[in-house]
Amino acid sequence: MKTSGLIIVSTLFVISFLAPYLVPHSPLEINLDRRLEGPNEIYPLGTDHLGRCLLSRLIDGTRRSIGIAVLTQAIALTIGISVGMLSGYWGGRLDFLLMRLVDLTLAFPSLILSLAIISLLGPGIQNAMIAFALVHWAFYARLVRGLVIEVKGRKFIEAAVAIGVGPSRMILRHYLPNIFSPILVLASLDTGRVIFALSSLGFLGLGAQPPIPEWGAMLNEGRLLIATAPHLMLFPGLAILITVMGFNLIGEASMWRRKDVSIFHSERMLS
Repeated sequence: MKTSGLIIVSTLFVISFLAPYLVPHSPLEINLDRRLEGPNEIYPLGTDHLGRCLLSRLIDGTRRSIGIAVLTQAIALTIGISVGMLSGYWGGRLDFLLMRLVDLTLAFPSLILSLAIISLLGPGIQNAMIAFALVHWAFYARLVRGLVIEVKGRKFIEAAVAIGVGPSRMILRHYLPNIFSPILVLASLDTGRVIFALSSLGFLGLGAQPPIPEWGAMLNEGRLLIATAPHLMLFPGLAILITVMGFNLIGEASMWRRKDVSIFHSERMLS
């Protein structure tokens, strides 16, 4: 299962890096004489309502869809790890205040809260990324806090405190190496969820704006033509499905080896 996920994800990353060299046509080139064509020799996946090559737009959209999701995850992880580390390490009143902020963020459905933030920032691919990162960090903060509290009670931490190790060295050399593995497992599982959520924002017209190729936006462009040109929604939908499945296969295979992550993930799915 993990091997299949690695193959899918590795292939997608290769496509995203080599996208400018793999596209058979310009993803933005309009050819109204060839609009709404089905798959053929010139356009392997057909064309859209403006005569643009669907395969070229899917390949170019791979770079954008995956890149945005990875960058969003990086921002959310940075905020979540920082907040969770401060909360778990220092404890006391700071822990109480930070965890109440986390509870307040998690009290709202992530997509609804993202929509509220985008309504303030305005539609756009960067604003969608910022909005989802500002919502998603709270999941990691709660996990990191729990892991830090667990590590704090171990013997090597007590020994480090006894010899006078400072806070910065303690965090970088003793805490982070011992909590990073479960965080990466959860992050790999969540990447598929982030891709799906960002594609949903693109479908609603709040993510990438035309004519930028992005899978969710491509679904939105094809929804009105689903009866006459179903390939406009079929191929972007398959791209999202395969990508999410690849990341989920990697995450699920790794998650069950980590009891702490699997319990956290189960609680999160029920909330």
